[in-house]
Amino acid sequence: QAQVVESGGGLVQPGGSLRLSCAASGGTFSTYAIAWYRQAPGKQREFVAYITSGGTINYVDFVKGRFTISRDNAKNTVYLQMNSLKPEDTAVYYCNVFLTDYWGQGTQVTVSS
Repeated sequence: QAQVVESGGGLVQPGGSLRLSCAASGGTFSTYAIAWYRQAPGKQREFVAYITSGGTINYVDFVKGRFTISRDNAKNTVYLQMNSLKPEDTAVYYCNVFLTDYWGQGTQVTVSS
């Protein structure tokens, strides 16, 4: 029922910023917890952050202080603001209705000089 679509990826220089968007349709968006995951070349998928319907937020340690997750229920959208980007942040970033099999198609983030 629920569908999520990522956008906002691209090529940025180290130290730069990028904002990813996860647009949802179907279901009742305001009740969903939404998570971001990423998968770098040759590595397993890893958790990045989540935000619950009540606004509870959690981040993986290596993005704390650099990434910010937020949601706008009126727009059915969750955002991931990424600052101070590092080359090791390069990955395909996926949006997920948390702990479900509802995934977006992924958006490529490349951090390179």
